[in-house]
Amino acid sequence: MASELRRRAVGADAPSETPSPAPSRDVSPSKSEQKAKVSRQVTLKEKTRKRRTTFIFLMGSLFGLIAAGFLAKSNDLIDFPEIGELSVDSFMDVLPAGLVKDMRDLVKGERDFADSYDAFSVGIKARSEGLTAHHPIIMIPGTISTGLESWGTANISRPYFRKRLWGSWTMMKALVMDKEGWKKHIMLDKRTGLDPPGVKLRAAQGFDAADFFITGYWIWNKIFENLASLGYDPTNSFTAAYDWRLSYQNLETRDQYFTRLKTHIEMAHQFSGKKVVLASHSMGGQVLFYFLHWVASPRGGGGGDNWVETYVEAWINISGCMLGAVKDLTAILSGEMRDTAQMNAFAVYGLDQFLNKDERAEIFRAMPGISSMMPLGGDRVWGNLTWAPDDLPGQKHSFGSLLNFRAGGNWSIPERNLTVEGSMEYLMNTTEDWYQDMIKSSYSHGVADTAAEVNANEDDPRKWINPLETRLPLAPSLKVFCFYGVGKPTERAYYYRPPDVPPLTNLNITIDTGLIVDDIDHGVIMGEGDGTVNLLSTGYMCSKGWHLKRYNPAGVKVTVYEMPHEPERFNPRGGPNTADHVDILGRQNLNELLLRVAAGKGDTIQPNIVSNILQYAEKVKVYEEGEEPNEE
Repeated sequence: MASELRRRAVGADAPSETPSPAPSRDVSPSKSEQKAKVSRQVTLKEKTRKRRTTFIFLMGSLFGLIAAGFLAKSNDLIDFPEIGELSVDSFMDVLPAGLVKDMRDLVKGERDFADSYDAFSVGIKARSEGLTAHHPIIMIPGTISTGLESWGTANISRPYFRKRLWGSWTMMKALVMDKEGWKKHIMLDKRTGLDPPGVKLRAAQGFDAADFFITGYWIWNKIFENLASLGYDPTNSFTAAYDWRLSYQNLETRDQYFTRLKTHIEMAHQFSGKKVVLASHSMGGQVLFYFLHWVASPRGGGGGDNWVETYVEAWINISGCMLGAVKDLTAILSGEMRDTAQMNAFAVYGLDQFLNKDERAEIFRAMPGISSMMPLGGDRVWGNLTWAPDDLPGQKHSFGSLLNFRAGGNWSIPERNLTVEGSMEYLMNTTEDWYQDMIKSSYSHGVADTAAEVNANEDDPRKWINPLETRLPLAPSLKVFCFYGVGKPTERAYYYRPPDVPPLTNLNITIDTGLIVDDIDHGVIMGEGDGTVNLLSTGYMCSKGWHLKRYNPAGVKVTVYEMPHEPERFNPRGGPNTADHVDILGRQNLNELLLRVAAGKGDTIQPNIVSNILQYAEKVKVYEEGEEPNEE
């Protein structure tokens, strides 16, 4: 496909570089005709060269954008620099006439590939085995996968009315043609965490909000197909999309999100006469965990402790980042992560020219929802400078040393390496006061060691995202299913250094991409997880934390089903056995398990643990109340 695209971009919509020979004549062409012919050839070669250069440049930029995304494969941001006579204003004028069609063909090909891949097969097989739609199901998507569309009517917003400025080709066009306008739309007000003056972005709703990110890149679409095969439709299945930029408190303040979710669940229960199954992915797991506290609390929905027991059958927690992810911290700290650190020089140059690290860090900080996924539990979960629960035998450097620094000439760096707690403190000490205020008033990252602390935290909304400070609902018949991937290398620690030209940046440090030695790849050290979220985050609460009495006083049953990452070599999305953080939504047995729960057969699912999470969990320094800790 790539070679075909290049061929078409270079020459499909233009005459050939070498015209076909004319029939033989007795009369030779005149000098003027020869000059005209040469001129045409030079012009055609120049057009072809320009077409090829522009195509390669744009394709590299777009795929660099997609590869450098946050917690997925499809999300970084671009703007075009001035290169010779090619500027932002003239960029669209020099695009080859067939480029748009080529890009559409590329996307269509990927979508056709996705559509042909086991479409509906899991649901059809489940139906043949006697499974049918039983419980209503409501799905809560993860971060960045929900499209954001403009509803503003001010002058700056009118060109984008009801168009998606996140998760569409409109976003790409806005980035190229109107980057500053796009940034004003996508960033929240830094002081209030709400809409900036004159701007109104809202989460797209319905199944279209989460089935595809950009046309052709499926997310929940496979699950929708298989649910439909079992008998689900918009009357008994719903999506609860949300504006993932907002802090959780502001989700309710601005959008009444949790009130609407509560109403959806109550209505589904009323019309069906059955309890509701809730399925979340990634950040959606934290959003749902927050909701389970909010809905019962007098400070939230006021439903009382019996509400979840009455209305909710099960929670399917897919790839839930229950204890955050270390890459979230580096994205906010310096606007980068492995996806950008390991790019080649050309892609790095392009990305930094389009949207540099300062801009990326500023945008991430102006989205308080993103900061909800910073690591929770501190050093007791993630380790100290010499030890971490997920360290491997013979490992040269402990994962607990999260941010590491090499000594260098005239480098102004922290005096020592930093753990998760030290890194969080460093972030708070080096970021703007508006960011510090927003995070401190929205989230908490500690550990509650007694049942009394846990019970008191039910009255503190800042604690409601943190499962180490709060409890599962008092709903003894609730079932929790933790489905997540393992076996894909995932960012676990980093080497940092000062910027090359400190006066030209607001950042204090940047990933040391030149460091490639031992297990350090471009300044990044990899550990275990699903490629995005660390195993300690997806697995600890499910395998150990929710077995501690204070975090699960009602004895809610928690079933862990791990899925090893076994991608097909030539499949761009990994195939039926991928366990990638996003692509797992199309995994065959993930869909089978979800359908079983929805059909009321979740009790037939047996635990499946293939990683070392049980050994790691035992080493985490969080204990049952009154238990004697084992010191390392």
